[in-house]
Amino acid sequence: MEPVTQVSGKAYPWGKNNVDTDVIIPAHWLKTITREGLGKGAFETVRADPANIFDDPRYAGSPILIAGDNFGCGSSREHAAWALGDMGIKAVIAPSFSDIFSGNAFKNGIVTVVLPQDAIDRLLEVAQDQPISVDLETMTVTTPFQDRFSFELDAFRRQCLMEGLDEVGLTLARDTQISKYEAGVATHRPWMSGERAHAGTSVESSGRT
Repeated sequence: MEPVTQVSGKAYPWGKNNVDTDVIIPAHWLKTITREGLGKGAFETVRADPANIFDDPRYAGSPILIAGDNFGCGSSREHAAWALGDMGIKAVIAPSFSDIFSGNAFKNGIVTVVLPQDAIDRLLEVAQDQPISVDLETMTVTTPFQDRFSFELDAFRRQCLMEGLDEVGLTLARDTQISKYEAGVATHRPWMSGERAHAGTSVESSGRT
């Protein structure tokens, strides 16, 4: 997972409420087990309208999505976060998120920023033609017009995002402690060591024969 300290640039000024994961990525895309290419299916039903915001050249490649209340509700499919990531979205700003979606987004390096509706309304206005910046160091969302909105984020999630640590990365970061623990188990609890247990079984078996 790539470290995220700041996400700056254009933003999709969508603002739609109650967007469920089936809208983010339709069910027929769930057959894949890879994250690559899911961006093509992201918001497929929305993109059926030629005038949709996601294919508007003004917002092409935007790393930020400004959404409405209860974003990511519905099923728990992690493909929704994969699809957003494959689109190039690094941060989603909304008044609230589904807990499961928020967790999946975090695991895939996407920042979920919760702001009150009045702040969302202002960002929707600014994003029409100006960039927006999400800063994890200062925990703020800012605009070129000196707007500054503070947000909160779980300290553990913030650290993981800024250091680029997913579940695998967290485990590898504790490799020394894990190795030390396993060495202690082998020394003080040899019966728990698979290798020694196997050796003991072999000796016992050959004794019976």
